[in-house]
Amino acid sequence: MTSPEPPKKASITTDKVHLPRITIQYCTQCKWMLRAAYFAQELLSTFSTDLGEVALIPATGGIFTVTIYHSPSTETGTQETILWDRKTNGGFPEVKMLKSLVRNVIDPSRDLGHTDRALRATGVSVKEGGEKGEGDQKECEDCR
Repeated sequence: MTSPEPPKKASITTDKVHLPRITIQYCTQCKWMLRAAYFAQELLSTFSTDLGEVALIPATGGIFTVTIYHSPSTETGTQETILWDRKTNGGFPEVKMLKSLVRNVIDPSRDLGHTDRALRATGVSVKEGGEKGEGDQKECEDCR
């Protein structure tokens, strides 16, 4: 009797990924892991199977960057779009703003329901980004 062969695992490096991939690079020195994990959870809850992956990437130096890797069409390769950079955009995004930014890339016609209504109520266009989020936390000395 022979033992069954284990199933072959797909390799991320060799298989073509058809769904968008989001990375959240965060500063471990500033202790932003929980914030990054919260954003990842919110994105996965909202977009579920429309996303292929949300990855947390530890870094140093005051970094907090949310990037999406996607294929705008089947004819072009993967495109990298920075959705939010703490240093460029000034602070952190609100969750509803981050969801809107992701939606604008992966499915602009998608209705985000209460998230869109909340953004409209604050006077923010639901099809554009760039709003400053909550204030910065104090940076560690290495991150300045």
